[in-house]
Amino acid sequence: MKFSQMPYERPDLEAVKRQLTQFTQRLKDAAGYEEARSIFLEKEEADRHVGTMATLAQIRNTIDTRDEFYDGEMNFWNAAAPELEEYEQAWKLAMLNSPFRKDFAAEYGDLMFLNTEIALKTFSPDIVPQLQRENDLAQAYQKLIASAKIPFEGGEYTLSQLTPFKTDADDQRRLAAWKAEGQWFKDHQEEFDRIYDELVRLRDEMGRKLGYEGYTTLGYYRMGRNCYTKEDVEKFRAAVVKYLVPLADRVYREQAKRLGKEYPMSYADNALKFRSGNPRPVGSPEDILAQGKKFYDELSPETSEFFQTMLNGELLDVLSTKGKAGGGYCTTLPEYKVPFIFANFNGTQGDVEVVTHEAGHAFAAWMNRDRVPADYIMPGMEACEVHSMSMEFMAWPWAEGFFGPDTRKYLYSHLAGALVFIPYGTLVDHFQHEVYAHPDMTPAQRHAKWKELQGVYMPWMKLDGDIPFYAEGEAWQRQMHIYESPFYYIDYCLAQTVALQIWALLQKDKALAWEKYMAYTRQGGSRVFTELLSNAGLESPFDEKCLREVCEAASVWLEGYDLSGIQ
Repeated sequence: MKFSQMPYERPDLEAVKRQLTQFTQRLKDAAGYEEARSIFLEKEEADRHVGTMATLAQIRNTIDTRDEFYDGEMNFWNAAAPELEEYEQAWKLAMLNSPFRKDFAAEYGDLMFLNTEIALKTFSPDIVPQLQRENDLAQAYQKLIASAKIPFEGGEYTLSQLTPFKTDADDQRRLAAWKAEGQWFKDHQEEFDRIYDELVRLRDEMGRKLGYEGYTTLGYYRMGRNCYTKEDVEKFRAAVVKYLVPLADRVYREQAKRLGKEYPMSYADNALKFRSGNPRPVGSPEDILAQGKKFYDELSPETSEFFQTMLNGELLDVLSTKGKAGGGYCTTLPEYKVPFIFANFNGTQGDVEVVTHEAGHAFAAWMNRDRVPADYIMPGMEACEVHSMSMEFMAWPWAEGFFGPDTRKYLYSHLAGALVFIPYGTLVDHFQHEVYAHPDMTPAQRHAKWKELQGVYMPWMKLDGDIPFYAEGEAWQRQMHIYESPFYYIDYCLAQTVALQIWALLQKDKALAWEKYMAYTRQGGSRVFTELLSNAGLESPFDEKCLREVCEAASVWLEGYDLSGIQ
């Protein structure tokens, strides 16, 4: 079925609650494993339907945040989801205490119970009002971002539509675009501060109500972290400062030389990778999707079938339009066993990375679409990002079809960008740990903390400049994950480290790299992150040796890469 044909109907919330209560009681009353298993599978199907309705509302709301119907439906789901959680928790407790737990574990693995134990630590009926308010605030942030109408050169642009101007090769035009965007954020600073301040205090309150020191422990549980701790993340951050920050610093110093700029550079100048301009994809959005089809057709039979399914089912919405939410994501429609990709094409290399990155997520979901329980379709967030970031590197042999004469620029900037991203993403994580450790910080103190940490992780970024917002330690407010998904962002950094292992393998043995990628992907979410890696013969990013070795390999490649003739 095509996405446009998928019907949406708001479920009867009270009926869903009654059904969940009945499932729980029937499980408790089951006389044998076969009966318990049948009830379990029946609930899986019911969950797929409710989950699909919620996802359809969310997708259609982000496609056009001005649509009053789906805006209303999101208000419904923002309130309904926390209410349903109480009934889900009762089911989870019944599963944990079931006399048939060993039978379930023997058939489906014990991870479902480990994840359930973690999930039970994230909820109490006492925090339902806070959860509902948190959903409303996250939606308010999303609507604020989507509402941007930025005047520039006589036109009016959304944040996504303005992006190409922010990498324009003309210094004055590029700086003007950054100033225009920064001024929009500055004009709405009070609202951004208010939303985040309330979110931080709400989350701290939830953590304390559940018996934690504040939000951080609860945040880790909500992220489903099941094989590493805050201390492991701290060690990773230290390794980033030790190995990656110096390498990224060299990348930006070389960039400053190419541009004829003084180091450190402003946000506007750091955005320009080559004096002749950043790599741009060739052709229209339709051309990019056609080259994406060629890539997936030639990569493997599995990827070919997958991408054709996406195209046939209208499962990619990638054009940037008025009222569309910012950013991009991949989600799944469980009742139809298909993924969906949302993005904002804007004429930059990011358009190609949507076709590779978000489709990497989608391919993993599609490969595991029949898994039971459905929670095993995808692993934790850090593990999911390995699928997407590695797929970006898998597309390198097809880069010329995407970038034409800019191919050499693209390959260099893609690898360099992967490397310099990790310090930024680690900064986002460190900043959030500071925020939730000190929830009473004022907005001004939060901005000052970001500015301080940016000096540690991103010394190449000049802050004393005339770009509003960006030059004042406030750039974190454009990062939606900080508002909507606290502690998520380090997942990208862990995954990028693994993806760089895949990249290094691709330079030596493409067949082996694909073999390890598929060995990793085929496991879905049936194992914890570190076991997924071990089973695929990949190293853990928590091992300092891993980050050191990928930095060494990347450094050698960058230093030896031929950029002759490119300004």
